[in-house]
Order: sequence, then structure tokens, then C-alpha cells
Amino acid sequence: MKYELFMALRYLKARGQHAFISLITFISMGGVAVGVMALIVVIAVMAGFENHLRTKILGINAHVLVRAYKGPFSNSREIEKKLLSCCLEDKPGIAGLIRRMQGKPEKICVTAVTPIVYIQALLSSGRAVSGVAIRGIDPKTVESVMSLGQILLGNGLQGFKNFKGRHPPIILGKELARTLQVSVGQTIQVVLPGGTITPVGMIPKIRSFTVTGINSTGMYEYDASLAFIPISAAQKLLGIGDRVHGIEVKVSDIYAADRIAAKIEKELGFPFWTMDWQKMSRNLFAALKMEKLAMFVILTLIVLVAAFNIISTLIMMVMEKKQDIAILKSIGASDRQILKIFMFTGFLIGIVGTAIGVTGGVGICMALSRYKFIKIPKEVYYTDSLPILMNTFDVTVIALSAVLICFLATIYPARQAAGINPSEVLRNG
Repeated sequence: MKYELFMALRYLKARGQHAFISLITFISMGGVAVGVMALIVVIAVMAGFENHLRTKILGINAHVLVRAYKGPFSNSREIEKKLLSCCLEDKPGIAGLIRRMQGKPEKICVTAVTPIVYIQALLSSGRAVSGVAIRGIDPKTVESVMSLGQILLGNGLQGFKNFKGRHPPIILGKELARTLQVSVGQTIQVVLPGGTITPVGMIPKIRSFTVTGINSTGMYEYDASLAFIPISAAQKLLGIGDRVHGIEVKVSDIYAADRIAAKIEKELGFPFWTMDWQKMSRNLFAALKMEKLAMFVILTLIVLVAAFNIISTLIMMVMEKKQDIAILKSIGASDRQILKIFMFTGFLIGIVGTAIGVTGGVGICMALSRYKFIKIPKEVYYTDSLPILMNTFDVTVIALSAVLICFLATIYPARQAAGINPSEVLRNG
């Protein structure tokens, strides 16, 4: 063992009249540990919330939406074939390296597509009326791109495939069904604002549908304003033939959806345009990202406070060890070696504190994820327990940041120790 490291370890384990400095040293370690632990837990919770909301939103929305400026378009099958052949290579350089560290695929491709028709309408049950967004979906391909959520009543998409009733089937959100006061098997009316012009004015188009399922996405906004019908029924209701309003696309890496969307738009050309999931929910995810960054900055202050404790500990240690430093210099120790002794001392405080913090933070996150003992209101947060998502990249960045801050905190006291004049200390001592 190098004698600089040996001396640093001896100073950390001070006893007798220097026991107070040892106590301050352990307090500094504890400060670093608490800061790192708090950072890991809070960032994991923030990442968990972001991932939970993303899962909910992407469960009911596609990663990329392809539409046309002119409205409904035909030849959707040919366009789907082009989309399924669309791929991107991973980003080169540091960006690509970070993606691989995060376990993301090197090649990003379109994995599934499904056509869709959008309808804005009123639903009437005879007891209540509600405005809704109706999606005409293809029951054969829609599940490969998105999920309708949890089917609470009825047969879900199976009811679409095997339905033989008088009126076309429809699936309602849980809150929408509650508003309309209907259940599975009952008939409701879809009222379109555009209809037939008569001498007495515009008569809206009204069609009857049979409720074959009630679903829950876990998000009130979707459950209260969204309904699903077969795409053939939607095309017939609007009178658009075999045309569709858009094609929903699923990609292998959701974080590369914007790049895939740009490539699709370039390859298809005018009049097609695209929108990825990040643009669809830009405000929500931007707010979550800002909150995560703010929490990281705020909680890093805890580590900074611990770093100031390290500075004060080392300064006190230098003052107490002036004679030791003078003797070491007198027998041949260089300023660089004295600098290393005290830098090793502070660095060891940071390393041990960070290791304890990482261990404690990861342990708390694992306990929260497994036992879910902290409950929160489901109506507000869309989940009944704290969602936890530990990212190896986040934990690594937190640990390295803490170690770096602690290392920087050692520079000033170590330089002060290295600058001590041994002749003056020994003469005055």
C-alpha cells in the first residue's frame, strides 16, 4: 500500500484526543450517504411516475400517427407495407453509446401498423347525452399497436370479430358508460352533427349501436370521452368508402419515435404528415422532465452540504496535523505527497458515503417496488402505490456526481496542507 493511502486511512481512524475529528468525519460520510440515497429514491419515483403515465398514454395511443393534409385517404394497405419496411440505424458516437448503456436496440424499426378512422359525435342513451371521440379500429391489427385497456364487462375485441347482432358493436369507457347509464347489451344512438339538408333545416345522421364492452384505461380523460367501433362501421357511418383518416404505427424504441416519424414523412412525401407520441403529449412530459431535473438539482444541494462538511473536516484535520505534516516534510515527503494524503482522506469519505447511499437507495427502491407499502390516491395519480423505476444510468450518474463533488471538496484543504512550511511549524511548536 502506498504510504499516502496508509496515512489517509490512519487519519480517518483517529482516536484519543483526535476522536472529535473522527466523529465529524463519520457525520460527513452520513451526509453524503443521505444525499445520494434521497437522490436515488426520488429520481426512481419520478421516473416511475413518468413511465407509468407513458404506459397509460401509449397503451391507448400509437407511437407515431400518419395522416394526410387532404383528409381521408385510400390505398392504406400499400402505405402500411411501406411503413413496415421503415428502419433506422442507431445514432453514432456518444449518443449511440448512451443508448446501448440504457439497453436500447441498435436498429429501430416499425414493428406494427393499423388503420384508424376518427369521428366526433354525440352518444345518446335516452337517459343522458355525452360528446365523445369515436375511433374506428381494425380488430385484426389494433392489438399489435395499442391496447384498449382492461375490459371490465363484455368480450372486448372478440365481440367485434364475432358480433352478429342487428346493430354494429361499440365499446365504451367506464366513465362514459356511467354517464350514459348503460351496460353491455343495451343500445345507444350515435348522432353526427353533419346530416341531410331538408326544407326544415339540417337533420343529423343517427345510427344505433349495441354496447358489447366496457373498458378502463386507468385515465379518467380517456374513460370519459372515448369509444371504439369496427373500422368498417365507422367508414359506413361517415360514407367514406374504404378510405381511412390515419395509420397508427408502433416502433421498436419509443424514444426514437420522432426520428422514425421524420423518416416516414420524408419517404411518403406530400400530402402525408406525421406526429409522434412526444408531440401529442408534449406539455405533460415536458413538465415531468422539468420536475425531475428540479428535484435532481434541489437534492444535489444535500450532497453539496456534505461536501462543505468534508472541507471543514479536512481543514480541522490539517490544523490538528500540522506537526505531523512538518515532520513528514522534514524526512523527505514532497508537497505532492502531502497533497495526496489529504485528497485521499476526503476522497475516501466521499467513496464510502456514496457506497452507503447507493446501497441504501437501491434497497429502499427495491422494498418499495416489491412490497408497495406507501399508498397514494388512485383517483389523482392513476395508481394506488408509488411507482418505482430504477435506471442503471441514473444511479451511475448520481454516484459519479456525488464522488466528483466530494473530490472537488478536497482540493482546497489539501493545497493548504501541502503549503505548510515545516520550519515555521517546528520552530513555533
